[in-house]
Amino acid sequence: METPFVFGKIATDQNFTDRRVETERLLQNFSSLTNTIIISPRRWGKSSLVTHAAKQLLMSEENVKLCMIDLFNVREEEGFYTLLAKEVLTAVSSKWEEIAVNAKNFLARLIPRISFTADVESELSFGIGLEELKRNPDDILDLAEALAVSKNIRLIICIDEFQNVANFGDSLAFQKKLRAHWQRHTRVAYCLFGSKRHMLMDVFANVSMPFYKFGDLMFLQKIETEEWIPFIRQKFQMTDKVIERDEIQLLVELVDKHPYYVQQLAQQVWLRTEKFVVPSIVKEAYNGLIDQLSLLFLNSMETFSNAQLGFLKALIAGEKQLSSKQTLQTYRIGTSGNVARIKQALMEREVIDVQGNEITFQDPLFEAWLKRDWFK
Repeated sequence: METPFVFGKIATDQNFTDRRVETERLLQNFSSLTNTIIISPRRWGKSSLVTHAAKQLLMSEENVKLCMIDLFNVREEEGFYTLLAKEVLTAVSSKWEEIAVNAKNFLARLIPRISFTADVESELSFGIGLEELKRNPDDILDLAEALAVSKNIRLIICIDEFQNVANFGDSLAFQKKLRAHWQRHTRVAYCLFGSKRHMLMDVFANVSMPFYKFGDLMFLQKIETEEWIPFIRQKFQMTDKVIERDEIQLLVELVDKHPYYVQQLAQQVWLRTEKFVVPSIVKEAYNGLIDQLSLLFLNSMETFSNAQLGFLKALIAGEKQLSSKQTLQTYRIGTSGNVARIKQALMEREVIDVQGNEITFQDPLFEAWLKRDWFK
């Protein structure tokens, strides 16, 4: 029997959980062509939310096209231009021949090279010479707007892993160029998100950066336990298994409402259940999940300095005054100035999240493993 829980990939349709308020807000932004930035820790469901809202938009409104772009493997400006042009052309064209015509009409100065495979899974190969790109990048940055105007459509461009632009050579100049073009578009809206919260915060929430106040800034929150209860209960019922409210609450709270881990732990509980879920099954599945991830966690420990390990130990112990003389000495963190440097380093590695004076672990199972095994 196929497991009813989905994690590690886009959750759609009946696998998508809650996010009603966020979905409605995103739909309104899409419909009104309001630019949107979505920020949250990794694996909280940003991609699933965008996909879910986009599907609803396409079903409810006409003359709207959607362009999904992933910058995961894009590390330089030229690669960004090529991918953007390819995906925009594909999104607004209904057949291969139309792509070639649009490229010729709107990117003539760039002399794009286009080829198609003739097999069952037809694929577009798109390339532009580096020298042409350096001379005429504006044509690509305005391609979406030009196509949308000519076809009398609205275009929503969703870009995942957008924080990667911060790693481009002369990133600041590149971001200024993007902002200068995109803020003038009237037929195109941009939805920008990614998996590195601290980098996205610097790009979009830093007053000195070009993309500051570029659009509606959405900070995703965890899905509350009350929203998980009917979802998980129904998934079990669909497969003739029973899980009651108390067991669902236990399951969700053990992983601190982390969306990815809720689905993963639910799957492990489901696999261990013949008919009725009892608390011992949930706890056994929880510890089994920590065991499953322990080698990954163990390997990561080798990359921390002694001072960072001391800092993590202090967090696990519940210390609040991390810069106090006693804490610094007890956990061998070093100087008080070292605390700020360690915080920054662990934030960049996405180990911790810092909001005001509150420091939390981004991965609740890593935190649990530290308590149970490493610092026992």
